Amino acid sequence: MAIFHFSVQVIGRAQGRSAVAAAAYRAAERLHDDRLDRDHDFTNKAGVVHSEILLPEGAPERFSDRATLWNEVEATEKRKDAQLAREVEFAIPREMNQPQGVALAQDFVRAEFVERGMIADLNVHWDIGADKLAKPHAHVMLTMREVGEEGFGQKVRDWNRTELVEQWRERWADHVNVRLAELDIDARIDHRSLEAQGIELEPQDKIGPAASRMGERGLEAERIEDHRAIAERNGDRIIADPSVALNAITHHQATFTGRDLAMFIHRHSDGKDQYDRAMSAVRASPDLVALGKDGRGDDRFTSRDMIETEQRLQRASELMAEREQHRTDEKSREAALVSAEGRGLLLSGEQRAAFEHVTGDRDLSIVVGYAGTGKSAMLGVAREAWERSGFEVRGVALSGIAAEGLENGSGIASRTIASMEYGWANGRDMLTSRDVLVIDEAGMVGTRQMERVLSHAEAAGAKVVLVGDAEQLQAIEAGAAFRAIHERHGGVEITEIRRQHEDWQKDATRHLATGRTGEAIRAYADHGMVHAAETREQARADLIDRWDAARQAEPDKTRMIFTHTNDEVRTLNEMARDRRREAGELGDDARVKTVNGDRDFASGDRVMFRRNDRSMEVKNGTLGTIERVNEQNMTVRTDDGRSVSFDLKDYRDLDHGYAATIHKTQAVSVDRTHALTTQGMDRHGTYVVLTRHRDGVDFHYGRDDFKDESRLIRTLSRERAKDMASDYRQVDPAKEFAERRGISFGERVAEIVRPIAEKARGIFDGLRLSLPGQDRAPSPAPERGMFDGLDLGRFASAPVHDPARQQQRDHEPQPMRAGGLRGAVERYAKALDAIRQTRAQGIDPMPHQREALDKARDALDAIRPEGSTDLNSAFRAGPELIREAAEGRGHEAVRAMQAEAEIRIDPFQRADRFVEGWQQLQRQHQELVRDGNFRAAKTTAQHMADMAKSLERDAQLESVLGLRSRELGLEIGQDMGRSIGRDLAASIPFDHGRDMSRGMER
Repeated sequence: MAIFHFSVQVIGRAQGRSAVAAAAYRAAERLHDDRLDRDHDFTNKAGVVHSEILLPEGAPERFSDRATLWNEVEATEKRKDAQLAREVEFAIPREMNQPQGVALAQDFVRAEFVERGMIADLNVHWDIGADKLAKPHAHVMLTMREVGEEGFGQKVRDWNRTELVEQWRERWADHVNVRLAELDIDARIDHRSLEAQGIELEPQDKIGPAASRMGERGLEAERIEDHRAIAERNGDRIIADPSVALNAITHHQATFTGRDLAMFIHRHSDGKDQYDRAMSAVRASPDLVALGKDGRGDDRFTSRDMIETEQRLQRASELMAEREQHRTDEKSREAALVSAEGRGLLLSGEQRAAFEHVTGDRDLSIVVGYAGTGKSAMLGVAREAWERSGFEVRGVALSGIAAEGLENGSGIASRTIASMEYGWANGRDMLTSRDVLVIDEAGMVGTRQMERVLSHAEAAGAKVVLVGDAEQLQAIEAGAAFRAIHERHGGVEITEIRRQHEDWQKDATRHLATGRTGEAIRAYADHGMVHAAETREQARADLIDRWDAARQAEPDKTRMIFTHTNDEVRTLNEMARDRRREAGELGDDARVKTVNGDRDFASGDRVMFRRNDRSMEVKNGTLGTIERVNEQNMTVRTDDGRSVSFDLKDYRDLDHGYAATIHKTQAVSVDRTHALTTQGMDRHGTYVVLTRHRDGVDFHYGRDDFKDESRLIRTLSRERAKDMASDYRQVDPAKEFAERRGISFGERVAEIVRPIAEKARGIFDGLRLSLPGQDRAPSPAPERGMFDGLDLGRFASAPVHDPARQQQRDHEPQPMRAGGLRGAVERYAKALDAIRQTRAQGIDPMPHQREALDKARDALDAIRPEGSTDLNSAFRAGPELIREAAEGRGHEAVRAMQAEAEIRIDPFQRADRFVEGWQQLQRQHQELVRDGNFRAAKTTAQHMADMAKSLERDAQLESVLGLRSRELGLEIGQDMGRSIGRDLAASIPFDHGRDMSRGMER
């Protein structure tokens, strides 16, 4: 598993260090130190696979010699505590080979250091550890003064900024992840601190075997000891709480392999002994959920936390999908539609259906729209209808530019989800039952974040509208929440393309949306919009030529250049700006110090804001044109027509705005696009970049990246959709998704999270036990015998997993899901209530009544596996729910069924119910004995014996109850090998209780 390591330190005389000695060690060379008049000889050092000095423009050629360079650095610095050089060290993914790793380091060093004016001494080390695994990394020594033809000048204080280091860390992560994607390597790194990622581990420096040997010679012993101490503390944390490791691994991926786990533990432990203990702790943890083997034969896992998060998400979405509290009145709908028509906006049939859907009474609405189908326009009409009905409408999206696109396209005041959650954490901007929350580009929202938002909205009684396309850019964090919610609850789809003007382009967009990437690319090629060049460099030049010609021919048209990597964006921005400078379209240059380094800006320049700022009302990705600029101030006319003036010492997150990465494009719509494709793209990015235009696109590639069009299509058709842990227990679309990823095992998470043993059913008949989270007033005891003779739930006395039944389900046609879960619950309750009323008259149920109950049960179980089992448990605990649901008021029944499902899969909640029921029976028994009613007491004792015997079928529950012996009236400290069920049976008073106990032993 690729790891993130990026550290920066200063080499200075105050620590007694020499720049010449440091350079000699890192390059494994022998260098003479003029200041100390001695040689530093490290020629015996192994593992250095690449060494070079990279000079910025204008630097003297003599500095290409390592000894000359660093001796001159030493001679330039006079102070005894002088800072001599800055060293950057970063880990190279071991998934790469040596040429790939060297090229990765070279490209990054040139882009981030050399172009800023630093001289970089780059050395790539490829050490092999004691575990026989490669530990590739790079050391980069950087000069700290400006350099010209005469040599070194003043020190550049701007290079010492703390925020610059954080920028380098982020850019390194981006650089690595793009290259990993280009090489089709399934690994990613994260530049954020462990704390920022919510990982409860300490950050560690990377210490390779060479550094370890230095420790043996007394060199850098303190640093090595610190590293090992941190690694040991992290290993101890993992051993004490294995969930720390599992939560860290599942931060970006819902499922993971055994190799991912091993690499993570190796990184965060010290020595083989601790590694073995940490691996054993994680593998033995109840929080580790094994899913089976994937298509490559590797074990695949997830965490209990991920499963529980998905369950909470499912519960919140189901409750909202069944709740009906936000109907928009008809007058408001009609007024909004009339108002839109007055502005020239006439909704299409699909848009009108989506409008009716989102303004309906359900608290959860889902709209799936292909790119360019006018989702924002439809939402603008819906916003007016909501507001006319008295609702407050809010909009959020994952990125600032997507939030801005939603606001501009629909008029819904929008912000980022992170900003909204920050407000909630500080008690501000909480949702209420009068709120409608629109989440745009919902396909990019990870499972954990989606769960937090939907759970908050469900608790507040708010309505949520999810809008997006699961086939476009994938979530950055783990999971595919939007896809999963849509698959479960359905929604409205908008497929009529409105952005493109040509019919064949609309067809191409539909091809991209449905995974037929090759057909779309061939269509654009047939119309002369796919351009091949011999090299990527030539493709880049061809792109700028076409862009320049097109903008001069049609100056009133909007256009944008798109590509996959930040490095390519930088290059294309410079090339486009040079063309405008040559055409005399720009004013005088002003050199501006931005967070990305020095940039020349001029009036007329296109500029992109790179950080959200609410006071300026700009987002990360906002585009504009510079009106005035000098070294202190800038005024920009944003593309939405606002004039923004600011001081450059307060806001420096700027860059040129001619080109952008694909991730900046999902909310963009322009007349024409120009795209440079690279090997890191997949079908999701291709879908986005080929659907931003209205009129046309010029799609460029180099044959050094793609040998021919066939290879281009194969690469750009790669499927990289993210998964959910729950994907591996479905039998419908999600199961097919899992199979596409190479997962070929059968029953997955459902069997893992359920108790291994059977569940006790029917043992609480006649008891009124409260359900978790319910406040309903007590109801009368159920009518005795009302369930007699009924097959309530078909699984009442069957194992949790019934393969025969599952196989039958797999081949049965799926019923229509009209009304969703709540409708199925109400139909089941209606069928059950009809039988109950028939029995109350002393008549056996009619055949058609039993058939209706069977069909209703099958329909419920098709929507919610084991739904009838959970619903029957809810009906036993609250019989009044049957009549409520039968009369069309099934919301409380759905809640109770959810609670029963949680109890069924959670042994700790089942233990709570068992203890409560046992204690209630104990009290009832004591009261009956005290009153002399021994016959009733015997019946109660029989119930207690049935409860005790039920533990034979639920070993997991019995294990948990072993920790609660005292609450059950048993002695603590009894033999752990004994059965709690037998002990409970033996504790039942009266001879009949002991007889039953003996019966159990027979």
